[in-house]
Amino acid sequence: MSRPDEPHIPVLIDEVVEALAPAPGAVIVDGTFGAGGYTRVLLSSGARVIAFDRDPDAIAAGEALALDGLTLVAAEFSAMESELAARGAVPVDGVTLDIGVSSMQLDQAERGFSFQSDGPLDMRMAQAGMSAADFVNEADENEIADVLYQY
Repeated sequence: MSRPDEPHIPVLIDEVVEALAPAPGAVIVDGTFGAGGYTRVLLSSGARVIAFDRDPDAIAAGEALALDGLTLVAAEFSAMESELAARGAVPVDGVTLDIGVSSMQLDQAERGFSFQSDGPLDMRMAQAGMSAADFVNEADENEIADVLYQY
């Protein structure tokens, strides 16, 4: 887990930069903004970055950075095509997705993703909809079995 004074560092940053080859004027999509690790490196190359995240905390943290060339979109990456089209930002030059729970979410006990800290059984990426606690208390045995089998 990361600490507030040591932000998450993406482990595949070199590979992502090599694959995307960001250059001044390029439009790159970061489909999972999180703490902005990939975005910052891509922006440093002069590329424009359109970053998506469904977590309001990640969007707020990104807005606080006020980085030139960054457009933040509060949406799931599955809405990428329609969101980019609505902004007139297609085609793009590259896309990166760092899929999974972010270290920021793991570090916050109240988000309910980590077993290393006491907190509620929440586990919602965008903090909307049914929590994991509500699901396990309201779903029947077959629904719970289906989720465990499918995911």
